Amino acid sequence: MSGKLGILASQKAPAQEALRQLSSAYDFVANDEAEVIVALGGDGFMLRTLHSMLEGDIPERPVFGINRGTVGFLMNPLRDDDLHERVAAAKAIEIAPLRMDVTTTDGKKDHRAAINEVSLLRETGRTAKISIDVAGRPALDELVCDGVMVATPAGSTAYNLSAGGPILPLSANMLALTPISPFRPRRWPGAILPEDTAVNFTVKDPEDRRVAAVADYYEVRDVAKVSVTLDRERQLTLLFDPDHALDERIALEQFAVS
Repeated sequence: MSGKLGILASQKAPAQEALRQLSSAYDFVANDEAEVIVALGGDGFMLRTLHSMLEGDIPERPVFGINRGTVGFLMNPLRDDDLHERVAAAKAIEIAPLRMDVTTTDGKKDHRAAINEVSLLRETGRTAKISIDVAGRPALDELVCDGVMVATPAGSTAYNLSAGGPILPLSANMLALTPISPFRPRRWPGAILPEDTAVNFTVKDPEDRRVAAVADYYEVRDVAKVSVTLDRERQLTLLFDPDHALDERIALEQFAVS
């Protein structure tokens, strides 16, 4: 699988410097000819790369990320080891995106994919009022909050964790439903749901208490209804050094103190 490598790089200086170094040491092919794509950048660049695959802008291939950003949770470190050998020895992790289907207050419909999470966020100084249906059944008649999200295991250590949501191992096959600054019910902690569960949100008084829906970084404003489901048919593959596998990183985040 490591015979033909393509490469993509963030426009930021560390990624461009790594691109020059690696391009002088290895013969990369066009991405549509590659068996694996090497992505140079940070977690944000990895998300954009995966979204470009889902949207058909670049071919869907396993991705071996190399961290030239800040946190690099979804990336491998830059090392002097032979790149082809690293890719050949890498552990493959399959991740499935969420599908966000939205209806806006003026009746327009849109849909987007999310690798990490789908978030509903208040647009104004007024709290949002949102009802939640889970698997076709009413779960919360009214959540008064700054927002609420559905997060994947891969995204559970990102915004979800910052909002107080649970860390989900990749093998758990679960989704996190996490409130953002809930006012009523005041101490509602959210829920952990089977991954095949459809979650439907209805914004109450959407003209006055406007709410935006965000799939990773793609925002739709003034939404009235949002449906979130896991899209198992669009799985993507990330490659990790055996000692830096994503499932192990997620588990170890439960012990992080900094």
